[in-house]
Amino acid sequence: MGPAQVISTHSDNFDQRGALPDSLTRLAEQFGMACVDLENHEVDIELLRGFPSQDLFRERILPLRREGNRVTVAVADPLNLEALQDLTMRTGLYPDAVLAAEEQIQRHLKNALGVGGGTVQELVAMSKEEIDTLQAAAGDEIGDASQASSVVKLVNELIIEAVGMGASDIHIEPEEDDLEVRFRVDGLLHIQPMPAEIQRFRAAIVSRLKIMAKMNIAEKRLPQDGRIQLTIRGREIDVRVSVIPLVHGESVVMRLLDKSRSQLNLDAVQFSPELRRRWQSMIHRPHGLILVTGPTGSGKTTTLYSSLCEIRRPDLKIITIEDPVEYNLRQISQIHVQSRIGLSFAAGLRSILRHDPDVVLIGEIRDSETAISAIQASMTGHLVFSTVHTNDAASTFTRLIDMGIEPYLVASTLQGVLAQRLIRRLCSSCRTPWIPDTEQVPDDCPLPPGTQLWKANGCRECRGSGYSGRIAIFEMLSTSSRIRTLCMQHSDAAEIRNEAVRDGMVTLRQNGWNRVLAGETSLEELIRVCPADDEGDH
Repeated sequence: MGPAQVISTHSDNFDQRGALPDSLTRLAEQFGMACVDLENHEVDIELLRGFPSQDLFRERILPLRREGNRVTVAVADPLNLEALQDLTMRTGLYPDAVLAAEEQIQRHLKNALGVGGGTVQELVAMSKEEIDTLQAAAGDEIGDASQASSVVKLVNELIIEAVGMGASDIHIEPEEDDLEVRFRVDGLLHIQPMPAEIQRFRAAIVSRLKIMAKMNIAEKRLPQDGRIQLTIRGREIDVRVSVIPLVHGESVVMRLLDKSRSQLNLDAVQFSPELRRRWQSMIHRPHGLILVTGPTGSGKTTTLYSSLCEIRRPDLKIITIEDPVEYNLRQISQIHVQSRIGLSFAAGLRSILRHDPDVVLIGEIRDSETAISAIQASMTGHLVFSTVHTNDAASTFTRLIDMGIEPYLVASTLQGVLAQRLIRRLCSSCRTPWIPDTEQVPDDCPLPPGTQLWKANGCRECRGSGYSGRIAIFEMLSTSSRIRTLCMQHSDAAEIRNEAVRDGMVTLRQNGWNRVLAGETSLEELIRVCPADDEGDH
């Protein structure tokens, strides 16, 4: 038997060679089949509509082109002859099978028919009475074949797809005559293709999620929060669910935390060697207040947890109070805030101090009461970690004073502030070199003439985005005697920042520019995440 024919599809013309895994070409050679690269294939939507979508998803079959009563179909399993016979029975067409990668087939089906397209068609086939009475039992194992309900299956497919894409959040948002689903991947929201008919089942989808999160499915007027523990393909996924009522129905946002992929050590934080040395020196101090600042989703919790794991040892008592507890850490006592029964950050901290801790982590300083408690704890010989929401490190001093803390207390207890952002990393498989002109580079980004930078391109590895994963950029402000003096003089954030820069602080923008010069990210990404106005606009 001769070698397998490897062909690439562009529209309906299979005439160019493509790059496919060796295992796939060997399988095609074994069965004497053509091997098709579908990377640039343009799906014929009208052709697809002539086939039962649930069968295409289930059997992993993608119709490519039709000539008369014959149709060329891409299959992932060359032994699945029964599925091809069923297609002939259902459509009256005779299939000519070619072999393709399962991932490519599934991706084209999802893009053309939507995530869960096959399941939605099963729901559409139900009677109105069956649709009205849809309700699923709660379960904590995704992908269980015994879960027969189509709504259960649809919700499972949605979560599995999000986890497979590395999404951090799922947004399910009702419109007047539609249901929009978006995934947040690497910090950006992306609309997911969904079948148009899914809007008919949005109430059933929300009810299923409420059941999984142990919420009240009858309450549709008030916001609700819940949590789901899942196992997906052997990986533990923690899902925080928030439901709020909108004009056209209930909106659901799910925060996904993949515990199996979480690395809690300072290596995962990716400090530069000098910054890591300074941070380690700070977190090993016996007392004082250390703050991490940045917007939601900037990796503050990961940095703090990694720092606790760095300093924990048998002779240290470490207690945390968080909302919610995101990771369970050994040798660390963790408390979950429950505001409904009066267990706030401030109230919990008062009890924590009676348990003789050496190190305390407060999930977030949100109000003056919590800020005062944190300051007092740091003054009585404890090392206190926490987070605040400010634009940069210098603004933290003025934020605490605005909360009602006396300037001399801020100056004497705040040991340092770490500000951070997450910035998308260029895909190493497709990034392209770029030598910019002088006018293309911001004035505050020094670039020697002829210096090569890198731009995003897009390939199958990064799903066409040009980026894969994220890295952190930092600015670390250590409280010097001069900064303490400025703080007690009620100086503004700009003065404190300028003094810190004179003292050697590398700003967020400068740290991001160093990442650009190193080829880790692009100039466009730096400008998006950390525009020049950010550093002077507080």
